[in-house]
Amino acid sequence: MDAVPFYDGNIHGLIESRYLDVRQDVNHSLQMHSSLVRRLSQETELEGHQGCVNSIAWNSRGSLLISGSDDTRINIWSYYGRKLLHSIETGHCTNIFCTKFIPETSDELVASGAGDKEVRLFNLSQLSGRGPEDSAVSPSALYKCHSRRVKKLAVEVGNPNVVWSASEDGTLRQHDFREATSCAPAEPDKKCRSVLLDLRSGAKKSLAKPPKDTLALKSCDISSTRPHLLLVGGSDAFARLYDRRMLPPLTSCQKTMSPPPCVNYFCPMHLSDRGGTSLHLTHVAFSPDGEEVLLNYSGEHVYLMNVNHAGGSAVQYNSGDVSKIMSFTPILNGLELQQPPSRVFKSRLPKRREATAMHEKCSKLTQSAQKSLEEGDFYHGIEACNEVLDGYGGDIGPILRHDCLCTRAALLLKRKWKNDAYMAIRDCYNARKIDSSSFRAHYYMSEALSQLAKHKEALEFAMAAQSLDPSHSEVLALLESIKRELAAAKSEKNGKPNDGAPRSESRGGRVLSLSDILYRSDSNSEASQDGPRSEREDSDYDELELDFETSMSGDEEQDFEPNILHGSVNLRIHRRSDSSREVERANGCCGSQSSSSQNEGLPYQPEAVVDMKQRYVGHCNIGTDIKQASFLGQRGEYVASGSDDGRWFIWEKQTGRLIKLLQGDEAVVNCVQCHPSDCVVATSGIDNTIKLWTPSASVPSSVAGGAAGPETANISNVLVANQRRLSHNPEAILRSDLFEHFRMHDFTEGSMHPFECAQS
Repeated sequence: MDAVPFYDGNIHGLIESRYLDVRQDVNHSLQMHSSLVRRLSQETELEGHQGCVNSIAWNSRGSLLISGSDDTRINIWSYYGRKLLHSIETGHCTNIFCTKFIPETSDELVASGAGDKEVRLFNLSQLSGRGPEDSAVSPSALYKCHSRRVKKLAVEVGNPNVVWSASEDGTLRQHDFREATSCAPAEPDKKCRSVLLDLRSGAKKSLAKPPKDTLALKSCDISSTRPHLLLVGGSDAFARLYDRRMLPPLTSCQKTMSPPPCVNYFCPMHLSDRGGTSLHLTHVAFSPDGEEVLLNYSGEHVYLMNVNHAGGSAVQYNSGDVSKIMSFTPILNGLELQQPPSRVFKSRLPKRREATAMHEKCSKLTQSAQKSLEEGDFYHGIEACNEVLDGYGGDIGPILRHDCLCTRAALLLKRKWKNDAYMAIRDCYNARKIDSSSFRAHYYMSEALSQLAKHKEALEFAMAAQSLDPSHSEVLALLESIKRELAAAKSEKNGKPNDGAPRSESRGGRVLSLSDILYRSDSNSEASQDGPRSEREDSDYDELELDFETSMSGDEEQDFEPNILHGSVNLRIHRRSDSSREVERANGCCGSQSSSSQNEGLPYQPEAVVDMKQRYVGHCNIGTDIKQASFLGQRGEYVASGSDDGRWFIWEKQTGRLIKLLQGDEAVVNCVQCHPSDCVVATSGIDNTIKLWTPSASVPSSVAGGAAGPETANISNVLVANQRRLSHNPEAILRSDLFEHFRMHDFTEGSMHPFECAQS
């Protein structure tokens, strides 16, 4: 992990360059230099909350830190004194999920959003002269217009008058303090015109299908460089970019509106057809320069995308492209999955020698990756390929690029982490564009498709590989394996599974799942032919809300497995009203263009979507839906995210290379926020404390640092364990198996009742 040097060079040379370089961003480069990042270690722990700390945020100068917790309090901390200044009893009834300083108010106004559906504004000047314990203060503004939990707040740089709130009710609201300091609850006879985005019929089950269901918003962000751009993410796989200047006037929530057209959709191509699953976004964020966005998925990885596709810097795809890259075609044209990046590793060698030195370095890295493949060190082999393809891909020749793509595909298929097969398909596709008669590209494509159970497509590529090298033993074995899988699938489709028993009778006895209770099923339905994820259009229920309330407290005598969350499962069920059904029939699509198409009886035309630029793997995000992914530093050269194993991870943004992982919590790290100007990072999670991390370790390393260094830490075991958790497929568990271990109490619609655990 430490063998390959970092692209930002030696910090001493960068410091010396300040005397010669008049650019203003040299100090920005120093803030999160690799030599400092690799020395990050916990400096202090801020104590003052009595519950999980769900939100942390710096003020613009970095002198103050605000936090919100399950204890319903807002704490204000001094950065320089590392101490608690104020602890505000907010009056919220449930967990605080988001907190913000309001810009240009001398850090006197702060806002909070919580699970009680409320947004509250507080004036810290009322606490002047008081100690931390004297926290009684009335809110300056109170907004009760949301009907579901408020998960995220956003503010605009330079705007002291407005805060935006994103809620699981499917709306993003704009609260202007100049117009009103309170609003009524969302009731039919009340009019609160604060809805900026109505996405209650905006969720997309897949790219090819029109939006219809409620998009429960989990996160939002406003660009600091172009504040008219608004990014939102929620309960489906697609992040959406809106231009606030093009949105309709603020409305009330009395009537569900068709969602307005957005500027861009963002979603990795391989996630765009995961319709009907629990896949959703937990966090979205703009880069400091506003040119990139970061998406953190529940049950998935972190992905980087470019914002501006108009200039050719981002790759877009349509619904047809998803199947195109998996289909065998002799000649490939059109879609380029990932454009070769411009050179990011700047060499100080003269230009005449630069190309030769770079080519030699890339050749050695590719050879090292091939050796890793033979030795079974798949992780480091993939990192070596990433260094070549993502760091120098635009400058290396086609032969070396092809070899590196095929080697990385082979490594991904051997490693078998979540979605590695899809990444291998991308590499094989791009390798075939370089050499359409490449045996390796066809062979690895066939193997990747086989891993995804796409055996018909795999057979075509395997036959093509055989024609290119008829005597190759591995391709002959692969062909036989694919043919057996196809025969087994055909036999099962005809009702003759290998074990001789009908599939529907494989379980002992009749056990009703939650789906059986809530949805009217048709035993003669052909929906199963389209895959396990049906749209459930005949449901009487509009939405299911599952809360897993975590706790690390309890009977100390019980032997709890370390790093495993314990808690209770709660369910809230919302019955679909007649009016909402009528709205769905009338407004079942997204945007004015889509609505027009449906009204005219024309088929739905899916929008183009911006594809991934980089993927960051190693962490685990399945336990909480507030887990962040953040850019570190004023230039955003590094990406960080919390994890369910109590650690937080730092990757090199350009190459996806993991350079640091640190133990930040006893259970889960949710929040990671970089200081505005110093090399300091604040983290929080299930613990009731906030950790501050500074470059104070005695030696640089990939873990916490110190005398032992990284050699004593088995990083591979940590990464494999996290991938194993991700591979347990939480969406499948939540759909049926989980609920079959619970008996449901009688419940009133819209209320919250726990499940009683039944013996399995």
